[in-house]
Amino acid sequence: MCHTDAMSEGQLQNPAAKPSRDGILKRALAIIEYIAENGGSDAKAVSAGTEIPLPTTYRLLGELCAEELLVHLKNEQTYALGYRLHKFGVRLHADLGLSKEIRRELSELHQRLGMATYLAIHRGMDFVIAHVCDSPAAPRLAPMSFGFRENPHASAFGKLGLAALDESSRKQVLTESGMPALTDRTITDLDDLLSELKAIERDRIAWEHEEFQEGVSCVAVPFFSTSGVLLGSIAASAPTSAYEGMRTRIEHVLRSTASRVGRMYRLGPHFYRHVYQ
Repeated sequence: MCHTDAMSEGQLQNPAAKPSRDGILKRALAIIEYIAENGGSDAKAVSAGTEIPLPTTYRLLGELCAEELLVHLKNEQTYALGYRLHKFGVRLHADLGLSKEIRRELSELHQRLGMATYLAIHRGMDFVIAHVCDSPAAPRLAPMSFGFRENPHASAFGKLGLAALDESSRKQVLTESGMPALTDRTITDLDDLLSELKAIERDRIAWEHEEFQEGVSCVAVPFFSTSGVLLGSIAASAPTSAYEGMRTRIEHVLRSTASRVGRMYRLGPHFYRHVYQ
């Protein structure tokens, strides 16, 4: 596949032309993401890791530092994430409704079940993992960290989002996104998944049995707005063997937690701050 790094037709004809604004933005974001994933890094490491020419890397690092999106640690001769990003993170968490009370609910659920627990926020068909509680004894699903929202056909969160759509929209989303097999148990037949989604819509609970990751199963319960719109979901994952003889209890505990968290979202922060004081 040809890859032009967001270069315009004019740039392809004239390599000396300046990158488009779109190209500059993508490169700047690539630098921020690299430093976020790798920690403090010098310019040469950033350039090598992002495949951005070193002169361009130096220029973008300087501009990002000027905007306080990065900081230059002169004593260590490295660059790190800037304090302005913290403000963005705080605002995003506020938008997602991640109060300390909701985080406490997830933590208590994790301790009670002995499983990794998750909060996902749904916005239309899109969903994003907003909070995870896990431990060495009960680790999260490998890619399930803040922001994850891929492969809806193979995750309990994604199935809830699909179940909230009408059937024609379900078909459209699945046709456009595809249904790749992540494990031998991933449902890749459209009719089979559509049948399961009807049951999820009816029962308001979604399971995936080693469909996302071998040896691990996940269950998710939704919560809704007062008008019935899907707001989010509470989920737990663990080795499949951990569910043996515990399925009814796990479902009950998840539904109870989802009910409380849903009430917090519906009534707003002023209510639950008062309740938990």
